[in-house]
Amino acid sequence: MPIMHKLHRVVRRALPVAPAAVWATARATVWSKAWVAAWVTAWVTAWVTASFAPSIVTAQGLPRTASAENGKAAYVKNGCWQCHGFVGQGGAAGPKLAPNPLPLAALNAFVRNTTGRMPPYQEAVLSNADLVDIHAYLQSLPLPADVKSIPLLQ
Repeated sequence: MPIMHKLHRVVRRALPVAPAAVWATARATVWSKAWVAAWVTAWVTAWVTASFAPSIVTAQGLPRTASAENGKAAYVKNGCWQCHGFVGQGGAAGPKLAPNPLPLAALNAFVRNTTGRMPPYQEAVLSNADLVDIHAYLQSLPLPADVKSIPLLQ
């Protein structure tokens, strides 16, 4: 799924009213729908490139490298596995996170400001360092085996 499509889904989830209801109420024209779609696309692009990613530095002020090992521990410690599964495969309560997670900036914005079923995790609960490590863990998870490579499924 392209990154822009994922980000549009995040933006749509944050809308207080379903987009169809907005269009019906406003009796929007084709031109205004296109204009709003272009504006949302430009806004999301600017939002991602504006460096919303959490900054991680050591006590000496040097950048710290994200750790997939620490990310796995933080993923389990903070209960992410309860809804998203131990390897980010998703479940009944939470969507699939891996492989190919959201970009770090979008993940950070969603985790900190979600208004859906998932509770928001403020920095006091889930530090920026832990969030970056969780993202590294999700990125480190391999793609599942191709169906054609599993003899039992042939």
